[in-house]
Amino acid sequence: MRVLAVETSTLSGGAALLDDERVVGEYTLDVRITHSERLMAAIDRLLSDAGWTPRDLEGLAVTVGPGSFTGLRVGLSTVKGLALALAIPVAAVPTLDAMAAMLPYAALPVCPVLDARKREVYASLYRWEDRGMRRQWDYLAIAPDDLARRLDEPVIVVGDGAAAIRSPLVRHVRPPRRGPAPAVVGALGHTRLALGDTVAVADLAPIYLRPSEAELKRRGAAVS
Repeated sequence: MRVLAVETSTLSGGAALLDDERVVGEYTLDVRITHSERLMAAIDRLLSDAGWTPRDLEGLAVTVGPGSFTGLRVGLSTVKGLALALAIPVAAVPTLDAMAAMLPYAALPVCPVLDARKREVYASLYRWEDRGMRRQWDYLAIAPDDLARRLDEPVIVVGDGAAAIRSPLVRHVRPPRRGPAPAVVGALGHTRLALGDTVAVADLAPIYLRPSEAELKRRGAAVS
């Protein structure tokens, strides 16, 4: 199955092409250029370099958060448009799942942590079981100190919010990426697509965990 994966929930987002389990190409750019400026150009370049056309795609995978509200909207809108135009299925991949999947076979639990701003982080906890990372907690928006207090054993912590977690139980790993690799998003998405674990375009929605700034302002205006 030929899959296009899209990751826009973090600053270091991008796209990847997979042909079954083989990564054909991957694009990442960890700079402050908005995903709306670069995503479609990255997809076009990947398809061109691979010698594919959009009609060669058989499935789509996209990160659905938690993460940047604006980035998630860009990625989901792009994937929805492609899914409708090409009539192909979509797999939704939680961002924290994809981050944990970058550390397969880890002997310790893995806690991916993303900076959620407003003195909070997004996080969850995973263990390697059988052939994959299994999530142990709900997805959380939590203060760093509260997350540290939840830890009761040595844990590998990764992500752009990891430095805020201060605990003698934390083992920091600093991979060159701040977020999930698009190719890993594609691999997880490919597995879901193969199992028929897909999401209808109308039901494709982000995992926000808390209201956006726009929503908070609307609530404040309604109360006043």
